[in-house]
This record gives sequence, structure tokens and C-alpha cells, in this order.
Amino acid sequence: MTEHATEFSPSLREQILEAVSRTVQTRFFDPNFNGRDWQSLVQNARDQILRAQEPVEFESSVDELLKRLSVHPVGFFHQTRAKVPFHHVLRATLFPRNGNWVFQDVQEDGAAHAAGIKPGDSLTAVNDEPVVPPESVRFPAGREASIVIRRRGGAEERIVPSAPPAAVARKQSVRASVLHDGVGYLKITRFPGLVGVDMARDIDSAIQELSECRAAVIDLRGNPGGGSANLRLMSYLTPDKRPVGYSLTRPRAERGYRREELAQFRRIPYNKLALVWLALRFKFADKSIVVVTEGMKPPRFQGRVVLLVNEHTVSGAEIVAGFVKDHRLAVIVGSRTAGRLYGWSSFPIQQQYRLTIPVSNYLTWEGKCFEGSGIAPDVEVPFSPEAALEGRDHQLEEGTRIAASL
Repeated sequence: MTEHATEFSPSLREQILEAVSRTVQTRFFDPNFNGRDWQSLVQNARDQILRAQEPVEFESSVDELLKRLSVHPVGFFHQTRAKVPFHHVLRATLFPRNGNWVFQDVQEDGAAHAAGIKPGDSLTAVNDEPVVPPESVRFPAGREASIVIRRRGGAEERIVPSAPPAAVARKQSVRASVLHDGVGYLKITRFPGLVGVDMARDIDSAIQELSECRAAVIDLRGNPGGGSANLRLMSYLTPDKRPVGYSLTRPRAERGYRREELAQFRRIPYNKLALVWLALRFKFADKSIVVVTEGMKPPRFQGRVVLLVNEHTVSGAEIVAGFVKDHRLAVIVGSRTAGRLYGWSSFPIQQQYRLTIPVSNYLTWEGKCFEGSGIAPDVEVPFSPEAALEGRDHQLEEGTRIAASL
């Protein structure tokens, strides 16, 4: 037994478990705990958890308890052993192929793109440890990591990824270009910023670049969501001011509600001075908030849009896909989205432990919940690693063909 474990007494383990149980009981978004009896789950797992004398074993047992709620995200970890998802570090996603991880989305605002990695390259190791599907790839938090990749041509290379400066990355988060036959292309890699003032301005500029295009492909593949800037994109897809959906917190769900009486977020401010008023307005309000499109001037391509999505389209990007699906604002092409729209928080627990659980749900204005199921495309076009190995983007090719026919 390690010295650390010797100090990890039964009474301390019990205190930590009680803190976890209490936090889930009071802060978990769903008062019905996703149809589970939370207290019974805790009682059934209690003895096994408290017998865990090693901290790592204890963390794993608590983590398994949380997974029985069958929601995402949940997690329990010590801050010294925290790990960060692969896509957060490299701004890239992976696809399993023939027992290997193949790069799928390589976002231009991330470390993978800066290192010259391309879709179709393979990831073989992280910190000299082999990585293979289906085990997810994570990096130690706050520490430099190396990766080994196999290029499309077969050569192996060791890389220490380095993210581009924030100012450079932001400029590459939104990219507009004209393809052919009057079809524009708008790639949005994420929606950074809580309110998204800067990002909304970047989307405005990109839409202006496509002002002469008669149709457009909007690419949200690999987009992990983020803040409220997705509202600006949705506002360019419909000519009116239309309710999109709403977040729903535990207190509001328990009290009952009428969606028409919830607070509304109707416009992204054009400058950051207005954020003060916005902060004051929502500071003490329940965070169950309806999002309503802004009524932007319609671009020429409105109504002739293809939306590209995939299994790595998450959260705020899925809200866009769900809105498009509900109101038939675009042809959705690609693969089913991730189905991860819960709002979550990370709570400090004693002894430097942290607990991650969902704290709010998301419902469309029509009352649909896409959590766990995602949004199905209108035209299914799976990722083709074979095409990527040839330097081709099969999904974009098909999306462009469909857009040109609209």
C-alpha cells in the first residue's frame, strides 16, 4: 500500500462518497435521475467503494457508480490525475479503421493542423504508449504530451503538438470560400465565448463574403459547440424571429413552467459594453432560457443550404442541426450527430477531487430532446477513410453536389 493510500482512511472515503452523493442528489439536472433510484444505486455500491484502499481504485468505483445514471457527461477524478479529451488538445477527431485510429476532422484552428496532420493520417501512440480503438484517447491535463503519427504515405513521425496563438486560432475558426456553380462554403469549427460577440462578428463577415452565392454548404463536422454564437448562424438560416429551444434547470423542472414565460435571449450584442447589461439581466435569473433567432437580413443563399454534420458534431452545433431539422431550413448531409446536449458543471469535492455531472437539459421549442439519440441526416454519407487517404473529402463532395442542385 502506498503512503498516499495509508492516509486515505475509511472515514475520509466515506466523507467523499457522501459529498458526491449529496451533490448529485441536489444538483443533477433531472429530479427523476433519468429513471434511476439514485439513493439505491449509492447504497448498492457503497461497500465496494469504501473497501477501495487505493485512491485510483476508489476513483474508478465512484466513476462506475455515476455511469449507472446512463447520461453524459459524468466523471469523478483527482485533480492530479485529470485527463483531457483528445479533441480538446489537438482540435481533431478520430475514426476507427482496421484496428487503428485515423484522423477524421482536422480543424484549422488547432494544434493538429498546425503540425501538418491531415485527415487519413493515423495516430499510433501517445507518450510512447500505443493507442488502439475502441479505447478513447486522452492526455494528462497541464502536461506536455508527444504523439506518434503515421502519415498517409506510410512514414512515421513523432510530434509534440503546440496550439496556435489564440488570436490566430480565432481567425481560423470561421472560414468562407466559393466552391463552384455559385455554391459557397462556410466552415465553423466551434462557437467560442459565452455570449459569442467576437464570433458572431466573424460569422457576419463570412456571410458577407458569400453574398453573391446562390447556395451554400455550411460545415459543422467536428464542431464541439461552445457559447451562444450559434444563434447568429441560425439567424441567417431563417428570415423571421423564431424560437429555437430552451435550457431547463433542475429548480425550474421541479417548480413547473410554461415555456412562454421563461427568460429569453433574443440578440447577441454588437459590442462588449452591452455585456454588462446582459450580465445584470441574467445574473440572478434561473438559467432556464429560451433562445430566439435575431431576424437578420437573409443572405441570398437562404433556403438553398446543405448542412454537413457527423458523429463529432456536439452540443451547440447540434442545436443548429436540430433547429434546421425541425424547420426544414437545410438538407442535412453526413452522419448522425453525437446526441450530447446537456449543460454540465464540474463541482469541487474535498481533497482536490472533482465531480462532473449534467445540470441542465435542452429541449427544442417543439419539445424534442436529442440527448442520446442525436440528429439523423436527411442524406446519410458516412466518413470515408479510403477517400481521406487519397486526399479527398467525400462528404463535402456530396454536399456540394446536392447544394448545386437546389
